[in-house]
Amino acid sequence: MDVILSHTNLDFDGLASMIAAKKIHSSAKVVLPENLQPAVKHFISLYKDTFAFTPKKHIDWNKVDHAILVDTASTDRIGKIASNLHKDIHFTIYDHHPLSQKNSIEETVIHHRYGACVTIFIRMLKERGIPFSPLEATVFALGLYTDTGNFTHDTTTAEDLLAGYELISSGASLDIVNQFRGTPLTSNEQQLFQSLLDQSTFTHNLGIEVGITSYHQEHYTGKLASITSRLLDLTGADAFFSIVTMGEKTFVTARSNSDRVNVLPAIQPLGGGGHRKAASAMRKDLNATILADELLLQLPALIVSEQTAEHMMSSPVRVVAPDTTVADVSKMLYRYGHTGFPVIEKERLVGIISRRDIDKALHHDLGHAPVKGYMSQEPIFIDKDMTLQDIQSLMIEKDIGRLPVLDNKKVIGIVSRTDLIQEMHGEEAILSKTSKPTPDPLPTGRLDYELSKQLTPEVYRLIGKIGEKANALNMHAYLVGGIVRDILLKRKNEDIDIVVEGNAIVLGEALTGEIGGSIRTHEIFKTATWTHTSGLKIDLTSARTEYYDFPAALPIVEMSNIKEDLYRRDFTINAMGISLAPNNFGQSLDFFHSFDDLKNGTIRVLYNLSFVEDPTRILRAIRFENRFGFSMNNETESFAKQHVHNLNSVSKPRIANELMRMLIEETPMYFAKRSSELNLLPFLLEEREDTITIMGRFAQFEELEHALSEEKIKLLPFHWIGILYLMTKMTDLAFNECAAFTLNKQDMHLLKEIKDIDQKVHAFKKLVHSPFSKWHTLCSTWSNEALTVILSSCGENSPSVKEHGLTYLIRRKKVASIFSGNDLKQLGLTPGPKYRDWLIEAEAIMIDNPSLSKNTVLNELSSRITLSHE
Repeated sequence: MDVILSHTNLDFDGLASMIAAKKIHSSAKVVLPENLQPAVKHFISLYKDTFAFTPKKHIDWNKVDHAILVDTASTDRIGKIASNLHKDIHFTIYDHHPLSQKNSIEETVIHHRYGACVTIFIRMLKERGIPFSPLEATVFALGLYTDTGNFTHDTTTAEDLLAGYELISSGASLDIVNQFRGTPLTSNEQQLFQSLLDQSTFTHNLGIEVGITSYHQEHYTGKLASITSRLLDLTGADAFFSIVTMGEKTFVTARSNSDRVNVLPAIQPLGGGGHRKAASAMRKDLNATILADELLLQLPALIVSEQTAEHMMSSPVRVVAPDTTVADVSKMLYRYGHTGFPVIEKERLVGIISRRDIDKALHHDLGHAPVKGYMSQEPIFIDKDMTLQDIQSLMIEKDIGRLPVLDNKKVIGIVSRTDLIQEMHGEEAILSKTSKPTPDPLPTGRLDYELSKQLTPEVYRLIGKIGEKANALNMHAYLVGGIVRDILLKRKNEDIDIVVEGNAIVLGEALTGEIGGSIRTHEIFKTATWTHTSGLKIDLTSARTEYYDFPAALPIVEMSNIKEDLYRRDFTINAMGISLAPNNFGQSLDFFHSFDDLKNGTIRVLYNLSFVEDPTRILRAIRFENRFGFSMNNETESFAKQHVHNLNSVSKPRIANELMRMLIEETPMYFAKRSSELNLLPFLLEEREDTITIMGRFAQFEELEHALSEEKIKLLPFHWIGILYLMTKMTDLAFNECAAFTLNKQDMHLLKEIKDIDQKVHAFKKLVHSPFSKWHTLCSTWSNEALTVILSSCGENSPSVKEHGLTYLIRRKKVASIFSGNDLKQLGLTPGPKYRDWLIEAEAIMIDNPSLSKNTVLNELSSRITLSHE
């Protein structure tokens, strides 16, 4: 039996979610908690015959094997009903509150950080095509409007607004919503409101005013949440806590109007829940006055210090000298994407040069002139203790977008408009936001749940420890790159890349000292590879930016911050991060609309000169297209076509590393197709074949490779150089071209082997109607990889050669390692150079006659050797 449950003191969002859950879990029984908010109780008294609620006493709890929890993720919050649930029950959870690691249960979880829980169900009902009546839409709207504060709470998301649209379109009555949402206080409620107001005390800390009030009464009075909100509005405080003992129970409700006050940490230890700006709890046998005193002591920990320039500034700061030329500064502005630079002389700030000043100077052909003649010589600056509000006022008053931060007359950082906006709007300013609904949305915001599901428990715990250790060292650690992409795509990825705002080597050494393992460091780049005691390798990288002195050069690296570190990545889908800091573990970072590109299957470069600075990214883009089924957007593909010629400037080993991964991990046929579309091959191979021939050979190769894999014959990774050779005219010049791409002795050996076979291909083709023993005599020393390449090259024109060659490879595999020198010794044959020939002959006999036993073959071999001696 299935039951649908929610939290005690049920609000409209909980009620709406229960009714919506019933439409998805149609066989489940909806069991209301023992306590309902007064407005909810009033609503149910009018409409209880319309909805199918089952009293708790009518449920045979021994038969309940599945509980569906809505608007809560903990059995601690469902009241007395929890005592009826047996330990083997399966749970499905629908919740929008922040998930805590202390949740009492962990089962099937559907979690989205929407403003209301019912939004989750509205989206599910729409996606599944399940209709709902105007009355049901009205109930859903009651939950949506009350939990989002009429879409004014900062927890409100775009999905909540879309849900409202769906409800209004389905006939929701806003008159009924208003009737129940804002019911006036009864005389008892007004009396409680006045008593709490009279008992209120206020404390001031770090510029924040918090009100706390407590009261004791014997009878129950509802609407404490509404009363607390009115107290907050009336007093003008930044936050308010109401603690009321009613009989044997003490109710705690907290509300906040400020981003600097998070009330949730004070409520969670009491067994409650909610949001950072609205939370509540209920406890038995707690004295309201004592609890108020305890909360008073907790207030400093709930208040975030007002942000100052030191906290929000970007550092280190790129600066220029007064004698730096206008042309050089222009290049730096373009390279870093800045709008200006402080001008420093003898470690002192002497001016500011802006992009506008540089553009004007260039317009007048003054690129050779030093910037000291065009800089602002009375720069406006701030000190590290200036508050966010004062910085905002200064930027507005002076119409300036970048303020250097000075300490002891030295520039220690810079605050830009971007820094200010990000700080004013909190972490949400850098999080991915879904701009439009999608059939299969990716998770955004906090990804701690996705991390826990995609990573092994060991790795999940370990990255948490790394975040904690980085935090202890005043650093911030982030999981970045391909692993973030693959976590969102639910693909396996064991490459753990962590970027640190700080010195990654220092972090790696601290981890080695505390946890153990070993570390390998690269001082120049401030990177480290830490090997855990379990053998797991984790790459630790100092956040850095990089630029290129000329197209296709190796990058020059400077220490930087996480945003610029992600900006140096190849494509947006690889430029996402996840915070590992204890205070916001799992928080996603998306500065470049990467989530949208990932959802839309788009490969997009982060900046226009990406392919100029590193042309190998064109090859990588093709590889990602093939791997994920994505495609370059029009602009990125246009850039690829424009700059593909820059591959001529890249060293062969760098290109080879990309080609190797492309031809081993992906589909060669796709590479051939895209290479033709992008006109790529002329800049890789001069002795190339035409596209039709290449694709024909690749088709033959893929067919052979598949057939061999069916027989458990796996080609070794270095076969990639053979695939590359198939793209050429297979001449001496082509051989030399491909030889330049080889990365090791194995690559070179295979290439030489293929060339050797190709030179004997006329003899090879004559074998088509010969016994397979003849094949073995000629081909026994040739590798599977080399033979597969040659068979592919002649497969279209000589299909029978390819078919016989494939059969030979399969038969050869079955006789491999059957015969040894010991077998020949037992025949009485004297060891010597002939042993190799005799073993090949034994294998040839069995290849022609697969049904023969080993002993029969050895006897036949012995007879042949005897006859040859006679």
